[in-house]
Amino acid sequence: MLPKPYSWDRDLARAGRYDGKFVIGVLTTGIYCLPSCAARPAKPGNVRLFKTEAEARAAGLRPCKRCRPDLYYRGEDGDVALLEGLSARVRGAPERFADTAALARACGVSQAKLEDLMRGHAHLTPAAWLKRERVRLACRLLLDTRDRVVDIGYAAGFASESVFHRQFLAQTRMTPGAYRSLDGAQVFLLQLPAGYRAHEVLAYHARDPESPAEKVRHTQISKALSTPDGAAVLEISLEGDSAWCRVHTAETLGRESMRLVHAAALRVLGLVADVPAFETRVNRDARMAALVAQRRGLRLPLTPTAFEALCWAIIGQQINVAFASALRREILALAGEKAGDMRAHPTPARLAALEPAELTRRRYSRAKAEYLIGAARAVVAGTLAPQAMAEGSAIAAERELVQVRGIGTWTARYTLMRGAGFADCAPIGDVALAAALQKLTGADERPDPDEVANLMRPFAPHRSLATCHLWASLRDAA
Repeated sequence: MLPKPYSWDRDLARAGRYDGKFVIGVLTTGIYCLPSCAARPAKPGNVRLFKTEAEARAAGLRPCKRCRPDLYYRGEDGDVALLEGLSARVRGAPERFADTAALARACGVSQAKLEDLMRGHAHLTPAAWLKRERVRLACRLLLDTRDRVVDIGYAAGFASESVFHRQFLAQTRMTPGAYRSLDGAQVFLLQLPAGYRAHEVLAYHARDPESPAEKVRHTQISKALSTPDGAAVLEISLEGDSAWCRVHTAETLGRESMRLVHAAALRVLGLVADVPAFETRVNRDARMAALVAQRRGLRLPLTPTAFEALCWAIIGQQINVAFASALRREILALAGEKAGDMRAHPTPARLAALEPAELTRRRYSRAKAEYLIGAARAVVAGTLAPQAMAEGSAIAAERELVQVRGIGTWTARYTLMRGAGFADCAPIGDVALAAALQKLTGADERPDPDEVANLMRPFAPHRSLATCHLWASLRDAA
């Protein structure tokens, strides 16, 4: 039975959860769309739902050129293909794309369409996405070539040396020259943004005092990591406006490992998200501004890898943080690689080598053990690629995740938010998020998942940081 027009959850629709179940026919324009279409919804009286694409075509409707339901029903996603094609072109020759207008021309779409595409799939503006791609290429060239720094800036598409240095520093928290020195280094310095709030970041990494994977002592974070050159311990000391990062390992790490260590440091310290853009956005709404005003500069720490976030999300399904932490310690003991007196989070291969029975003997339910090991085996088999998700489409990544047994909307969104670093993820189904929204709105009852989605919509396109503030509001109250 088909639903009534627009009775469905719009966030789930935009994520593609209703695609394939029905199409939306707009009688006044003569087109039919996927439920995930980003176009402005038509008036309900002008809408007719069809169970299949064939029924819509039989009624004389043609496919929408924006959401391309015809490609979807042929097993393709037009927007994902568009983003992937654009990404390949920009990464291959960034100097050809001087601005966002050049991006739109390369895609053959309007700048408004490009804006929708980037916000929906990359959770970035086209300008921010282009800056990110340029910096990523520059990072690779700095470590993999001996070209002059200034030449690398131009090769990556930056208009001038000063722009290159400024934008590189904003994203990597290092100058290009300092980044190049990572090759063979054991110590490096990150410049922290003004007003950096260390307290919440330290508290997040100290949430399990017994964890062998991370330890917090005063203003120092130690995190065990798996690298291509073996396990290492990243020690981060927060000192004023700087973060001193020291790598402890038996052997000097190569450039690929140091690239990973630097990225892990940024993620651990919550230096990935654009906090000023979020705070500018929420200042337009009095209630949202009041929520954020108490903790301006709050950051969302990420896990070093998306796979670690995925494991944490699966382990944490429907249990409290204390028990989830205890269960996580079990996989660290069983499959985590030793790094001094610490253990790195298991790699997919090490976790996939376990059998569910090994976990059920350690207080895991049979289902949770199977979900966790099944996800690891999907990564090893190549049918799931969490580490590559951050560079592509959030919508495609969520679709990929929920195809894996045991992963639903909450688990997928948590992974995308805390692991892939997407900016506009609300983990619908999260009990703490619902409780925080009830407190914020003064409602008598806790909102259900559909109501949570509606209440989070005004925070777009920064729902990940908004979630972090809402969680923090509960801690403040406690």
